Amino acid sequence: MTPRAADRTRYDRATAHLDAPLAVVDLEAFDANAADLVRRAGGKPVRVASKSVRCRALLERVLAMDGFAGIMSFTLDESLWLARAGFDDVLLAYPSADRGSFAELAGDAKLAAAVTVMVDDPAQLELIDRARDGGTEEIRVCLELDTALHLLGGRVRIGARRSPLREPAQLAELARAVVRRPGFRLVGLMAYEGHVAGVGDAVSGSPLRSRAVRLMQSAARRELAQRRAAVVRAVRAEAPDLEFVNGGGTGSVQHTAAEDAVTEIAAGSGLYVPRLFDNYTSFSGRPAALFAQPVVRRPGVGVVTVLGGGYPASGAAGRDRLPVPYLPEGLRYDPQEGPGEVQTPLLGAPADDLLIGDKVWFRHAKAGELCERFEELQLIEGDRVVASAPTYRGEGRTFL
Repeated sequence: MTPRAADRTRYDRATAHLDAPLAVVDLEAFDANAADLVRRAGGKPVRVASKSVRCRALLERVLAMDGFAGIMSFTLDESLWLARAGFDDVLLAYPSADRGSFAELAGDAKLAAAVTVMVDDPAQLELIDRARDGGTEEIRVCLELDTALHLLGGRVRIGARRSPLREPAQLAELARAVVRRPGFRLVGLMAYEGHVAGVGDAVSGSPLRSRAVRLMQSAARRELAQRRAAVVRAVRAEAPDLEFVNGGGTGSVQHTAAEDAVTEIAAGSGLYVPRLFDNYTSFSGRPAALFAQPVVRRPGVGVVTVLGGGYPASGAAGRDRLPVPYLPEGLRYDPQEGPGEVQTPLLGAPADDLLIGDKVWFRHAKAGELCERFEELQLIEGDRVVASAPTYRGEGRTFL
């Protein structure tokens, strides 16, 4: 029996009493992936990206482990919700225009001490001040650095379009604006190198593309390390008490951790290890989060149909954004249909061994987005479900 076949046996046995659709997290794989992130971080604390987990029980589990500290959130409303739940170090990774939540933040000392907001434009400071509604609490602020690699004199850009702040002088100017503005305190600097951390460099069947990605990422790491160090020096000159410099992502943990200027690493997808993180030369993880769909039809030889399953991930549309049938091994989509909204035909020899009601296990393309489809995660140890944990959705929270 292959390891994957053994996993299928365990998952089927553990969930035999449950009807699909359902989602599970294999706690042994989850914990092993967490330990690997800590190992790769080389002693620097790992801040957990909540958008990649979206389950409070699992956020609590990983933050109880040595090597993890703090949450990186994705909306201000979520940040306040987590802080009210007892998480005392929440870094909002994206600027917000949520005036109601800013008023709540500025009016509550506990929330203001726990949450740090992201800023990359003076206009965002103006918005926060207008939203205070009488609140006088000091707002903790983090600045974001653009990490994109520019080639050919800037005519070619590789990397996500995030912050407009790129050069040390630009970051220093905004740092001065924050330091001089009453009601704000500059505490951090963040830079997310998504073109390194979130792009696989070992794409199956594409050796030339994989080599091109590795060359690009090597150049990007060198350029960013030099520029980030200069930016940190410039910002610290304006704010000597800067508390943290955050960088990285699951795919670049060890590279970012090697930079002296970086004090902590961000990661989250590496806990669940969705399919987009299969294609890396620098690390490998164990798939920990899966979902199951039930077989509801057998249209013919070598074909079964499962209920639903069309759960595409965000990003530029493409096959790499689709979930993949994972267990039993050997199933594939019908190219004329793909994963559907209400039904998904699956082709392959294993289909002939599947009965009505059997489960087919899938891996999502990305990590936390799976939790927007399910109200709870079945937590598996060995061949038993040991707990059921609500997702954000299961707690009635849909932040985006």
